[in-house]
Amino acid sequence: MIKLSKRSHYPTYDVMKEKDEWDNHTQQIVSNRLHPTTSYSFLTQEESTILQTICKQLTGDERESLILYILDHIDQTLSSPIGEGQRKVGMPKAKELIRLGLEALEQTSQEKYQISFVQLDKKTQLLLLNQLSNEQALTSKWNFVPQRELFKKLLTLTLEAYYSHPLVWSEIGYGGPAYPRGYVRTQLGQLDPWEAQPEDE
Repeated sequence: MIKLSKRSHYPTYDVMKEKDEWDNHTQQIVSNRLHPTTSYSFLTQEESTILQTICKQLTGDERESLILYILDHIDQTLSSPIGEGQRKVGMPKAKELIRLGLEALEQTSQEKYQISFVQLDKKTQLLLLNQLSNEQALTSKWNFVPQRELFKKLLTLTLEAYYSHPLVWSEIGYGGPAYPRGYVRTQLGQLDPWEAQPEDE
């Protein structure tokens, strides 16, 4: 059984109990998310360590199973031969943007604080990420890295992975894939018997 966080409004709900209702392909995809790999095709060891720290800040969550899955998702996305859905004119490819950006973030930390980004206290890490999101990381390291686009790309990749993890599904009361069973009660306020039911706190 998945160990649920105390933050959940559905503390006894476990979406994985519904997996027998999914087709075999879906079962495999979702189940694999509970066992992410730590062997990366694109990310270096240093990059994965920095990204792990960033993902904890962006999600406000430090659970290892979730963070490792996010890193796995980002690595697979960046190493995939499939192109990006869209990219602004003049913007570097995602893999270039993130590689250059992580390098610039680390160099900025070393220049301003004389230690690695991952060694900074959480408040200072958050400060640097906030500066990044507002294009205020004003050092020469960022001359060739679009700061806001980097932050948006990191945030998008992180949250799309975070909210596709079955542990988070259980916590927010999402019932997971409804194929082939489908939803029956579709009107506002209606729930099928197998969906998460609000519980008294």
